[in-house]
This record gives sequence, structure tokens and C-alpha cells, in this order.
Amino acid sequence: REGHRHTTAPEIWQQLDGKLDAFTCACGTGGTLAGIALGLHDAAQKAAVKAPHIVLADPEGSGLYGWVKSNDLSVQGSSITEGIGQSRVTANLDGAPIDDAERIADPEALEIIYSLLIDEGLSVGGSSGINVASAIRTARKLGPGHRIVTILCDGGARYQSKLFNPEFLRSKNLPVARWLDK
Repeated sequence: REGHRHTTAPEIWQQLDGKLDAFTCACGTGGTLAGIALGLHDAAQKAAVKAPHIVLADPEGSGLYGWVKSNDLSVQGSSITEGIGQSRVTANLDGAPIDDAERIADPEALEIIYSLLIDEGLSVGGSSGINVASAIRTARKLGPGHRIVTILCDGGARYQSKLFNPEFLRSKNLPVARWLDK
């Protein structure tokens, strides 16, 4: 987390001239979210401005959403997303200034993943889809004119056998984009 606190967070702060309202991302070990959250809080304190709102993005099947919302690590649902979501609070998350959480279901993440590919030319994986879905929800809550930052942390090529495989998606009762069946 200290790497993100001292490198990624200052880069975000600098590129946005300290004008950001929220940061959101998912957790594997929690280093990215916690480090960036701490770094953004450090920068805001130095600039004597309000710190950005920090939102944990969590897939179904993970307990971290409940931990943030009600200090309860119970799990609800499941996810095909790999590398994020867990049911324990890591040392990286200790003391991180997390304000809120969003639980993202696989169908919502898939919709974002396919939209980013078709509309933006960005091939991303499940973690990025969850991050962007959380950023969109956060933007809707905050309203127009706010700046929300997230991380596109994985590429779609790694997940061809899942995210872009109609048979796999159907086996999990997940939506299949029409263009995947052609």
C-alpha cells in the first residue's frame, strides 16, 4: 500500500490539480485502495481541502462490502471475477479511510466490460468492470460536475475463456452479448 500511497496517489492528485471528489476501486490485498486513499488524504490535508470520498468496489461473494457498511464480513452471492473480493480484512486495509462501498453483480460488470470494448475500444477484465461500475454509481450519487477516479487494473485478454465465452457465461446464468454468438 505504501507504494500506491507515495506514487499512484500523488500522480492522481497532480494530474487533476487536486480537484477530485471520489476514488473507488476493488480490493485483492487492499493495497491499491488503501494506499491511494491514504495518499489522497495526505495530499488533501497538505492542501487544506476536503479529502475525496473513498468507495470500496466489491463483487458479490465477497465480505468487504458488509465490512464497510455494517462491520459484518458475511458473504452474499458469488462472482466469476478473479483476484478481488474476499472475506477477511487484510493488514493493508487497516486504518484506510474508506467512506462507502458498492456491491457489484456480475451482470452489471459484464455490461460495463462490453460497453468499454465496443464503445471505447478498451478491453478490460472483471476487476476493471467492477471498478467502472462503482465509479458510475458513485457519480450518480454525487451528481453532475464531480470528478471520480478509478483504476483499469486488468486486461480482457486474460479472461477470454470466461468473459468472452458464451458457453461459460450461460453455464453461470450470466448475460451473453449478442455479438459473442456470431
